[in-house]
Amino acid sequence: MSNENDRMTQDQPANNNETPDAPGANDLPQTPDQIMQAASARIAELEGELSEMKDRWMRSEAEMANVRARSHREVNETRQYAVQKFAQDVVEAADNLRRGLESLPVREADEPELVTRLREGLEGVERNFLRILERNGIAREDPTGQPFDPNQHQAMAEQESAAHAPGSVMHAWTPAWTLHGRLLRPAMVVVAKAPPEDISSSAKLDTTA
Repeated sequence: MSNENDRMTQDQPANNNETPDAPGANDLPQTPDQIMQAASARIAELEGELSEMKDRWMRSEAEMANVRARSHREVNETRQYAVQKFAQDVVEAADNLRRGLESLPVREADEPELVTRLREGLEGVERNFLRILERNGIAREDPTGQPFDPNQHQAMAEQESAAHAPGSVMHAWTPAWTLHGRLLRPAMVVVAKAPPEDISSSAKLDTTA
């Protein structure tokens, strides 16, 4: 019996109160300094994540502001230039009205009263018409005397002239029209060019020996 008791005693654990350590138990901070270091590291990590999230949010807000501004600009441009085709027809009518005025006889002191009234009536109609166009962003520009600009003018002819600078507009058949600053119809112009030099006056004799 004693031998069996001895074997049973040997098979039993030496201390039933001892338990194995939990996984990672030795990694937990044990001292106040370790706890403070762990807390500081965690705070720094959270602050880094907060800063990154704030940066992403600010970039997103900036992108959305750009999208809103671009959309607002596109809507305004669409609203302003939606009537471009109609405006082109309107300025054609304005040009025809100007041609009608220019076709009248030259004003004279003894001209018939009917012609005077007709001219004054057409001039009044043209002034009111142009004011209406200007209120709607349509402007007329006379390029006479300005340097030729291929972006604003269409050269219909070139003519020699000593009274005008070469490359300038000496005469405009039709004015330039713009819609809110954008070219609606180019001006049809005659461009000045330098006359040929007088060979006889420019030739010089060599009288040196």
